[in-house]
Amino acid sequence: MKSKPSFWNPSFPEKLLFDEEVVVVDLKPHWWHFAKPASAVAVAMAALIWALTWDESNVLETWGGVVLAAAFVASSIWLAASWLGWRSTHFVVTSDRVIYRSGVLIKSGIAIPLERVNNINFHQTILERLIRAGDLQIESAGQDGQQNFSDIRRPDEVQRLIHGQIEENDQRSRGGNSGSSDKASQLEKLEGLRDRGTLTQEEFQREKNRLIGEN
Repeated sequence: MKSKPSFWNPSFPEKLLFDEEVVVVDLKPHWWHFAKPASAVAVAMAALIWALTWDESNVLETWGGVVLAAAFVASSIWLAASWLGWRSTHFVVTSDRVIYRSGVLIKSGIAIPLERVNNINFHQTILERLIRAGDLQIESAGQDGQQNFSDIRRPDEVQRLIHGQIEENDQRSRGGNSGSSDKASQLEKLEGLRDRGTLTQEEFQREKNRLIGEN
């Protein structure tokens, strides 16, 4: 699933990782990301070629020819911008986090610690199943709540991979002296569920008491 880094497909910067954090998978958006701009370029090019063939003498001197040429240029710029956006986008699963970063001039991103992930869902249309693309929805404890990620390659496999990393992360936590930190992370999950209305205050208090060993 992980492609070889190159100029065309740069890898996630190691300087953004924590100490001893390891990248498990680094994904670019699926090629379906280019479907709309590429289709626009193809249609504009076909229309321009047809116009030149129909009247090659002065088609570019007419308003119709100018419009077709402008449409071709605009769609080409759209496709180039989509490629730059694709090149700067990373959906990364590490040994500790799920990270999403995008943007060329203006950067944006989100990092979700694995211990805060409550639920992972994926969605695919019939066409997306055929081309092995789809969307992921990750529900996490905390203020951000649900995060949706589109044009993910093989979302069902990514879902299983994240679950596997969560289990490994949990085993590492239990293997060390991390009883209090484990309880703290579970408490954060409960608080997130309460804040989003998934748990009532009474249910939250009951689970909290059970977690800290109170009656």
